[in-house]
Amino acid sequence: MADLIVFAVAVLLAEVFAVSAAGKIRGRTAFAGFAGSVPRLVPRLPARPAAVAVLAGELATPPLLLIAPAAGFALAALLLAAFGAAIGAALRTGRRAPCRCFSTSAAPLGPAHLVRAALLAALAAAGAAGVLLTGPTSTLFALLGGAEASGLAVAAAAGSALAVVAVFLDDLVFLFGDPGRI
Repeated sequence: MADLIVFAVAVLLAEVFAVSAAGKIRGRTAFAGFAGSVPRLVPRLPARPAAVAVLAGELATPPLLLIAPAAGFALAALLLAAFGAAIGAALRTGRRAPCRCFSTSAAPLGPAHLVRAALLAALAAAGAAGVLLTGPTSTLFALLGGAEASGLAVAAAAGSALAVVAVFLDDLVFLFGDPGRI
């Protein structure tokens, strides 16, 4: 059972990071928009190098989750903790510029972004712990060697459903919550 939970979390994180990276590299204007948002959120960081570093981490995470899950979960947790710290610092100082987390949203940063980063970071840390507790494995496939196809399908569907919620958080808050409190 623990291996299926780890798999669901791996699917969730892989999809979130893949969608985030894809949104940033879908065109020059998308990446420029993301890079332009960096100094508005974290003024001390040089925009382009920081944006490239974030993109590199986002691109590396999904394959790492497959081939070296402990490293993939660790990278995801590190990135998400950094995102959370940046979001928290921006909110504390009143900087509510659009995050461009997935390159498309123009919604200003808000508490929901901080909660999303914290929850995803906690899941990444739990995934790393799960991999370590279930035994040393070189790949996620080795970890899942004894899992039944039906269990894998349910875990993948659960991870994907949660990824949709994470990716479309701004839209969900706008539809079901107070848009001013995103």
